[in-house]
Amino acid sequence: MHLRLLALFLLSGALAAAGSSANTPTKPPVVSAGAYGISVSVPGQPGAGAASASAPGTALTGVADGFAYPADGLSARTGAQSSSVSARGTASQAVTDVLAISLLNGEITADSAAGRANASASRSDTAGSQVTNLVVLGQPVTATPNGRFPLGDWGYAVTLEQAAEAPVAEGTRNAHASMTALHVVLTADHGGLPAGAEILVGHAEASASTAVVPPVAQPSEPAAKPGRPAGVPPKQKKPLPKAPELPTGRPGSVYKPPPTDITAPLSPAGYVFPVYGASSFTDTFGAPRAGVGWHHGEDIFAPLGAPLLAVADGTVFSVGWNDLGGYRLWLRDRQGNQFYYAHLSAFSPLAVDGNEVRAGAVIGFVGNTGDAQTTPYHLHFEIHPVGLLPLGYDGVVNAFPYLSAWRRLQDVTFSAGRGWAPPVPATATAPRPAAVLLGSTDISSASGLDPGSLDRALLAPISAQG
Repeated sequence: MHLRLLALFLLSGALAAAGSSANTPTKPPVVSAGAYGISVSVPGQPGAGAASASAPGTALTGVADGFAYPADGLSARTGAQSSSVSARGTASQAVTDVLAISLLNGEITADSAAGRANASASRSDTAGSQVTNLVVLGQPVTATPNGRFPLGDWGYAVTLEQAAEAPVAEGTRNAHASMTALHVVLTADHGGLPAGAEILVGHAEASASTAVVPPVAQPSEPAAKPGRPAGVPPKQKKPLPKAPELPTGRPGSVYKPPPTDITAPLSPAGYVFPVYGASSFTDTFGAPRAGVGWHHGEDIFAPLGAPLLAVADGTVFSVGWNDLGGYRLWLRDRQGNQFYYAHLSAFSPLAVDGNEVRAGAVIGFVGNTGDAQTTPYHLHFEIHPVGLLPLGYDGVVNAFPYLSAWRRLQDVTFSAGRGWAPPVPATATAPRPAAVLLGSTDISSASGLDPGSLDRALLAPISAQG
């Protein structure tokens, strides 16, 4: 119950601040945010919850390896949970993710639930919220905004319960957004819980009360330059974020054309596993590491040159060299979360600062550059949620549960990736790469206009004339 009171406090505090500033439009903005993974409210009994975070407040993040209520998990059980919030300037954000949800002895299950809430001086929204693979009383259910589903004669469930508004009153804009990914209400005793009990999963809430600044008259625009119509302002390039890492030297980059025969499906949660093909990884998050103190991510082991994929739609930035990460890059998704790829052997042509990429696009290749030269080839991968960015490089969450949930392709070969290795450093002591000709094929019939003709030529027998 205390978690729900937190949400009410956030809203009431923002509105109260707005009302008191009616006559002082220059008063500093008031922003707040709150999130939690799960909350169980039982009439007349202490409630329970996990992964709570609030801002401003004492907690910017909340994590939990799992949750069970009661101790046997009969009423509610989940896997890993993570929540993060941010309230700075004129904007606030709240993010929460919950995996492996099972409620009321398995009568309601879901692979994951994500709650998102954003509020600023100009808007409020819950974009990015979702519930994946929801099953209610044995039947698959599509989670729709504010969708309501009966639960026999003992209750009901609401999916993506949301509200987003940004009204203006007395010179103040009161933007507020709230989201509960899954809300279960019992109207009769059931599953070990009494009537009136509620279970809320994936809750996020954000508020921002800001003064409305009257528009300033703009001077008339000078004559348009050739190629730009009159009245159309020049396009402003959005500044790139600064990667939360120590600056180091930057040798020349190595580029490699990406394979042309890769198609990566999106996972149910909308993310793609970052390594294409066969790979393996274990949970080493938090283990001691030289240089950075502790392991901030997970290592995904794969063959040299295995393609690396953008895990989400977003913007590539900080492409280049770092003494620890070697060839590395960062990716920022549409919600502002940042993902770190390190120890690459090469970049694809898509890996350019400021380039917009789609989930599943090939952006680099597995290697062991930087401080990983003595280790097997692998990708060092980190997740930096938007709410933890103020913490710098330490603003990370354990990537293991997310990597485990994202769908991936395994045991896939790709002809365009064979037989390639990055340049060997002059200081390397290992034997130089070499090749032995095992066979040859006539490719003179291949056409550059037909992407599949080269593959067919490589598989065809050598002609008698050849």
